[in-house]
Amino acid sequence: MHSGEPSPSTPKLQLQLSIPIPSRDPTYYIPDGNTVLLVENTLFKVHRSTLTKDASTFDSMFSLDSDLRSSSCMSTSSTVSAVGPEGESDDNPIRLQGDTADEFRALLWALYSLPHELSVALTPKANPLQLFNLARISHKYEFRSIEAWALNALTLAYTRPMHPSNNKDAEGPTLEQLTELASLCEQRDLLEAATQRWKRRLSSGKDISLAINVAERLNLRALLGRAYYTMLLQGREAWDVDGQLTRSQIIRLLSGHYSLGRLWERLPNEPPLLAHSPRCIGTASMRCNQAWTGLWKAMMDIGKQGVILQYPDVEGKLILAEGMLKSLIERDIFTPGVLEAMPWCKDQALVATAGKVKEMQESLADYFVDVA
Repeated sequence: MHSGEPSPSTPKLQLQLSIPIPSRDPTYYIPDGNTVLLVENTLFKVHRSTLTKDASTFDSMFSLDSDLRSSSCMSTSSTVSAVGPEGESDDNPIRLQGDTADEFRALLWALYSLPHELSVALTPKANPLQLFNLARISHKYEFRSIEAWALNALTLAYTRPMHPSNNKDAEGPTLEQLTELASLCEQRDLLEAATQRWKRRLSSGKDISLAINVAERLNLRALLGRAYYTMLLQGREAWDVDGQLTRSQIIRLLSGHYSLGRLWERLPNEPPLLAHSPRCIGTASMRCNQAWTGLWKAMMDIGKQGVILQYPDVEGKLILAEGMLKSLIERDIFTPGVLEAMPWCKDQALVATAGKVKEMQESLADYFVDVA
């Protein structure tokens, strides 16, 4: 063959050279293990009996493999594979698709670690990313008790008071990943912790459109309403320059602006129901209702008295009213013909106002709907 002619084996050789050679994991390629698995480009050698703990998917996987192997041996007893059965050598490992080496390493850490090593996960020294990987892969392969333990440890890590030097967001998964995991595993406490972190970001004007997209995709009502409301108050110019909002999302924002604007105008004439004190009866109850109606209207018209509120920040108006009423009651400020006319129902008025604030916050998502 002339030197200028391409070798028939050249393409195959180039393909082989382009495929990285798998490397053995430094910790979990155990010499006396009996099962080799390939995850991404890392080889793990572990004990099959360890992977079948907790009635995991590996138990049924290996049982099926054993049945198939027995059937294959009976029908092809004269033919023996040069590389041996799957999982018994580096040349023919069991390949796990869709997992990362870090996730599988986290699973093996949970399966092989000693109690004192695992207990670190329940302290401020916990590794959030390791726990996140463990929760994801244990959910996939149905290690139920390990999944529950990992989710509890992860929830503890994200509900523990944060210290300036302990930035979980930088060390662990992204907030989007954490929210997806909590939703996937239906872990309410972790989902609430993630939602609170989203709200802190939103209050700083960060990741608003991302929060909208995550909330819509995972159907997280509380986060959805808060994210849309925050974007609404950014103003139309912010929507236009955002670049990540879809046409339907902008329509929902416009719908929210219209609905909340109407509510803004109605609020002064719609005081919440006042649950009167047992002592407030007869004509006293009538005077109390009149005073409450006047006080509510005055608080809702506060924007016309020099206090600047962004239209239509209904929540802001209600929170301001609650703060004003609380100050009036606690400081016993004289209000001719108002609080003096409802001497036994001042606290009930504060409860009614706080209830209106809560009702508003819980129903935010209802204002941002598609236009039929």
